[in-house]
Amino acid sequence: MLRSLVGSEMCIRDSPYKRIVILVEGIYSMEGEILNLRRIVEIKKKYKCLLYVDEAHSIGAIGQTGRGVVEYCGVDPDDVDVLMGTFTKSFGSIGGYISGNHDVIEYVRCMSSVSLYSEALSPACSQQALSVFKMLLGEDGTNIGAERIQRLADNARYFREGLKCLGLTVYGEDCSPVIPAMIYQLAKIPKFSRECLARGVAVVVVGYPATSLVTGRVRFCVSGAHTKSDLYKCLLIIKEVSEDVGIIFHPEKIRPIPRP
Repeated sequence: MLRSLVGSEMCIRDSPYKRIVILVEGIYSMEGEILNLRRIVEIKKKYKCLLYVDEAHSIGAIGQTGRGVVEYCGVDPDDVDVLMGTFTKSFGSIGGYISGNHDVIEYVRCMSSVSLYSEALSPACSQQALSVFKMLLGEDGTNIGAERIQRLADNARYFREGLKCLGLTVYGEDCSPVIPAMIYQLAKIPKFSRECLARGVAVVVVGYPATSLVTGRVRFCVSGAHTKSDLYKCLLIIKEVSEDVGIIFHPEKIRPIPRP
């Protein structure tokens, strides 16, 4: 798509682009797809673009030490002009961060309304984020961080495979902790949520305008703190609700859910 835009007739006929910025997500929150960052960096260099990566769902979740899609894809962080992430998910805190070269950060610090008018993080929230960073990097003297990252990937694969065993339409990569299953019809979206909650499972359902009118879905986000028993119990409930609501679109693929 970028190639077609850069080389379009309008671009050639009129004034050429002075600056192209590529904005991408590490893990796409509605699709569960992990960015092919290595390919994006190749395109960035070819067309001399700037690259902005939103790591909200990938930081602390993928990569050997939880450093996100940059580590997962084996890309040099210097090849990404701006890296952004949040402390509200994997870090269990609030706020977030933005990283880049000195000039970019100084400009954001001086010109961003968020930086100028918002309060700083409280000491407790700052310490929470710092403690998780140290744990992920093994600087706390334990291997808890590495174990959590591995368990999260294992849980994501197990849960995704379990949903496929139910005959559901599941999007995303095998090890992505964001796991969307399609509901499609608008009327079924709130019913699926209510029926799950009535059985003790809280889920996030997504419809228009976050998706198109006909691509509503439920988005599961697994955790490294979940046990396989937790996930198995959840899958049994989802099986019951899916049959009741009518979102089993692949009955030919139904098979027993693997036991933990």
